[in-house]
Amino acid sequence: MQKLVYATALALCLSTTPVRAAEPIDAARIARHIEVLASDAFEGRAPASAGEAKTVAYLIEQFRAAGVQPGGDLKNGTRAWTQDVPLARFAIDGPVQVSAGGEAWTQGEQVALRASQTGARRLDLKDAPLVFAGYGVKADEKGWDDFKGMDLKGKVILVLVNDPDFETGVGDFGGKAMTYYGRWTYKYEEAARQGAAGVLVIHETAPAAYGWATVKNSNTAELFDIIRDDPTKAHAPLEGWIQRDAAAALLRKDGLDYEALKTQARSRDFRPVALPGVSLSASFAVNATTVISKNVVGVLPGRRRPEERVIYTAHWDHLGVGGADATGDRIYNGAADNASGVGALLELARVFASGPRPDRSLVFLAVTAEEKGLLGTEYYAANPLYPLGTTVADLNMDGMNLIGLTRDVTMSGDAPLTLQDDLVKLAAERGLSFSPDPNPEAGSFYRSDHFPLAKRGVPAISFGAGQDLVEGGLAAGKAASDDYIRERYHQPADEFDPKWDLRGLSQEVGLFYELGRRLANSSVWPEWKTGAEFKAERDKTAAMRR
Repeated sequence: MQKLVYATALALCLSTTPVRAAEPIDAARIARHIEVLASDAFEGRAPASAGEAKTVAYLIEQFRAAGVQPGGDLKNGTRAWTQDVPLARFAIDGPVQVSAGGEAWTQGEQVALRASQTGARRLDLKDAPLVFAGYGVKADEKGWDDFKGMDLKGKVILVLVNDPDFETGVGDFGGKAMTYYGRWTYKYEEAARQGAAGVLVIHETAPAAYGWATVKNSNTAELFDIIRDDPTKAHAPLEGWIQRDAAAALLRKDGLDYEALKTQARSRDFRPVALPGVSLSASFAVNATTVISKNVVGVLPGRRRPEERVIYTAHWDHLGVGGADATGDRIYNGAADNASGVGALLELARVFASGPRPDRSLVFLAVTAEEKGLLGTEYYAANPLYPLGTTVADLNMDGMNLIGLTRDVTMSGDAPLTLQDDLVKLAAERGLSFSPDPNPEAGSFYRSDHFPLAKRGVPAISFGAGQDLVEGGLAAGKAASDDYIRERYHQPADEFDPKWDLRGLSQEVGLFYELGRRLANSSVWPEWKTGAEFKAERDKTAAMRR
């Protein structure tokens, strides 16, 4: 959802600035798709739910009506509309009992504990020792180890969110821009590698890039994972988040100061700090099952080089039905996140299918389980329907501009790709400037569906409208995006709004159309630049592109 913070809460405005809109993008059609997909009838589009069945059926119907062909699993020599995505599903079954430092806590208030993903049917931790482990990072290439050989078996670690550089903006982790070491997913993985009984990420809004409501709603719901031979290698028995004030209170009981420990944790000389005076207990049952979710895939074969493919991606899933908000609403409709991206995907399929056939093939991939950890795209990338070596690029759409025109475009993170250069040039042709990711500390590059393909070498980006509003400028754009994160992101309030100004949607989807059209009619292969993290992986398949 990285781009929602830039685009979906833009202030309502009337533009007097002419903006080129030559593409036959029908924003009203996209809005109708959003209205359907984000309606209560689709129950928040959770994977492996009645909402998934309705969503998949709708996507197939609309792809067929658009005029594209089925592009999913091969069955008896024929492509289906879907790719099966086997997933493990985990949900807490019944009440959660949790206490620390002699005080009983409430699930969703002091902590947001996740259903255990180890395959165990029950979690029972009794008086587990606590350890403050800094940022929970072990980066050998940087000479950084927050654990210093401490035996963590049977212990629960408390770790800071983001990177050691976040507070100062300088250091070994690239400054303010988050690396993968700052992501909560990495911290869970590292805790499992260290043999810890549990890990709680300490929540603070600025370094996390979202508030506690988002953490609570995302982590206390049912969870999904790919099928693993040994899930304990990726997951500690207890995983979750803890409020900053609750963590600070625990540390005070042991005579420790939270802010002082944060400062110490910025140094590679930091050593983990045991809390002998406090412990944590947690107990709950887990319902663990295996399900089959679906990616939905449409293709438009190229007329000259059909074996070369440009992919458009958007995730169709959201959070389903969960805890009620202050109004009693329990359906997390996910209108901006990401019915808007799926609506754009369907419109692009229609426009391409009704126009001249491009030289290269186009793949329209609506993926499942993004909200559960990019799992639909992760499965596709690990089990590609079409070779990754001859995949030209992935253009991902996640949270479209629903309320007005901007003067700029932006990127989720910094992509050291010639593909990003192509986007900058295209934007300039339309009188739009390029603004680097205004919130690099959020780690947006690692948080959307382009990433599983990017880390396997495919040139892949998520981009969209920037924050420089035609009316109101950067200040208004920043205020509006902050409001979206606070009031609607991953909350039931993310609903269809008939008052949306759809001109910004036409502007943004027009950029996606034109960039994809140029790629699909070119013989050029976008490349990672020298020194880029994933260039070596792409280079392994260079022979396929000669």
